[in-house]
Amino acid sequence: MTLMVRVLAPDRVILDQAAEELVLPSTTGQLGILTDHAPLMTALDYGVLRYRVQNQWSAIAVLGGFAEIEDNEVTVLVNEAEMGETIDPAQAQQEFEAAETQYKAVANGNPDPLVKMQAERALKRARARLQATTPL
Repeated sequence: MTLMVRVLAPDRVILDQAAEELVLPSTTGQLGILTDHAPLMTALDYGVLRYRVQNQWSAIAVLGGFAEIEDNEVTVLVNEAEMGETIDPAQAQQEFEAAETQYKAVANGNPDPLVKMQAERALKRARARLQATTPL
């Protein structure tokens, strides 16, 4: 038996296919989903959604959202997402390093909470994109 997985962004369908297993980046940690999972709704953090089809793992960088699991159907609504296979690993590494440097500078010297939050969000986004380029 499989799960029907749909990942939807505001502007497009990211994924719509059957999968045997799914790992979601929930706000409380990684959440594994198999067939016949109990009904659940959870908030998603910035991170990597991984799914397995015929023993092949694939990744999607997701930037916040919600997931609903019910009757072997998983609907994931995300603010923004990007397939891991479309991300250039070298560019993602550079973006992560730049975001990390910026975050450290802001965290140590800028008292404005909005600036700190934006730097943290940029770092989480860059980390998710970089992690999505790495096979499981």
